[in-house]
Amino acid sequence: MAQNTPQASPALAAETGHNRSGIDPANPYELSPSLYNQDLAPTTRSGRTWSAYSIFTLWANDVHSLGNYAFAIGLFALGMSGWQILGALGIGAVLLFALLTLSGFMGEKTGVPFPVMSRIAFGINGAQIPALLRGAVAIAWFGIQTFLASQVLSVMVIALAPGAAGLTETSFLGLNTLGWICFVALWGIQLVIVSYGMEMIRKYEAFAGPIILVTFLALAIWMLFESGFNVSMHTSTPKSGLDMWVGMFGAAALWVSIYGTFVLNFCDFTRGAVSKKAIVRGNFFGIPLNMLFFGAIVVVLTGTQFSINGDIISSPSDVVEAIPNTFLLLLASGALLVLTIAVNLMANFVAPTYALTNLFPKHLDFRKAALISGAIGLAILPWNLYNSPEIINYFLGGLGALLGPLFGIIMADYWLVRRARINVMDLYRSEPDGTYYFTRGFNFRAIAALAISSVIALLLAFVPALHVLGAFAWFLGSGAGALTYLALAKRHQNLVDLDGEAIAVTPKH
Repeated sequence: MAQNTPQASPALAAETGHNRSGIDPANPYELSPSLYNQDLAPTTRSGRTWSAYSIFTLWANDVHSLGNYAFAIGLFALGMSGWQILGALGIGAVLLFALLTLSGFMGEKTGVPFPVMSRIAFGINGAQIPALLRGAVAIAWFGIQTFLASQVLSVMVIALAPGAAGLTETSFLGLNTLGWICFVALWGIQLVIVSYGMEMIRKYEAFAGPIILVTFLALAIWMLFESGFNVSMHTSTPKSGLDMWVGMFGAAALWVSIYGTFVLNFCDFTRGAVSKKAIVRGNFFGIPLNMLFFGAIVVVLTGTQFSINGDIISSPSDVVEAIPNTFLLLLASGALLVLTIAVNLMANFVAPTYALTNLFPKHLDFRKAALISGAIGLAILPWNLYNSPEIINYFLGGLGALLGPLFGIIMADYWLVRRARINVMDLYRSEPDGTYYFTRGFNFRAIAALAISSVIALLLAFVPALHVLGAFAWFLGSGAGALTYLALAKRHQNLVDLDGEAIAVTPKH
């Protein structure tokens, strides 16, 4: 992709207050090549293609991820009834709808990806901190999720060609030969999709969404017939009274924290949204309504299985494995693979790709950064990460705990301190008098707020005595980040609200 600086008239540059004597006519807006390229540039209004349906299918895929099903099904084992689980998911969905809509509006207004959005609060150089934190968490989970999907593919291969089971008897670097073949195949498919940019990801999500919804609805209907329409609404004595409400709100808070990554960098997707209305409609159908549909599927799959033999499934894949017809089993397994790829692309591939592009904008575009992200996801041998509780709990868990404070700081700065008045042009300028230059490109007030609130978040994550507050850790960390930043932030006067349409780029793929 070309990385040419937009051309514009000096007269319009003067309107921004940045037309100095001796200005380069080839770069009238004084954009810094260390901050700007075609992929980091704001998107043009006319070139945006993410409709309400595009955003809906984003959630149609992500909400129905196997990890989410494992979480929701696990609530049965904790003594919650089906109605209580639906209530918890409903509460969480309302909170998520509000948070994601506010976060999404930021992307729609500015048209910039998350690393550039982070420059508003952290400075043009300090933005590397939130971008790399988010990217590091995502790239590890990209590899892990690809590994988990490769296990499903391995089962499918053996079902079609039983002789392939012999490939599981030899291993290299901790993974058997068939596992390597399946992992590299899925890894390569994802690299091909993401190498064509956000527009291809949008098309894949739109393709996968209906497949996922139909597949899970079909599984639920099949299980209803298998059980004679007998659905157990609880697997033990359900919670009641205060214990019930604490459990429901705790589950709702955990449900929101699962999306702690998405609420942070949702602007990576909504920068392509055609309007705020599209975000609201896509979020409404994709979050509250879709999450209640998801909850109903959880209750039906778990309740019918329990009524049949008294067992509690751990994942929809348990239901798929029990399908007696090989052809239908392969279809259902294929749908789960389509789902896992869809979730991985949007949740774990986009963030590190933009983070790397932001780190080396003069040398990397979206495609090159995507290939490097994928290479790192392979090089870390993710099956070894997945099999290491210490890495999952302490490294990835620790990094994940910092995302709440980051969200609180960025949202407080954007909505409360700046009141959504953003000079998009200055996000790409490195002059000391620029709005987001602060001190040598770093807003040390935001960094201090992150350091202070991160201590709180990490204590909540790892101190056993505070385990009782664990369910609310994301909210407490986010709140601590917001309040600390509001206490430290410099109040801005005469804030300039200037769009970036003059330097915007129409997405090319």
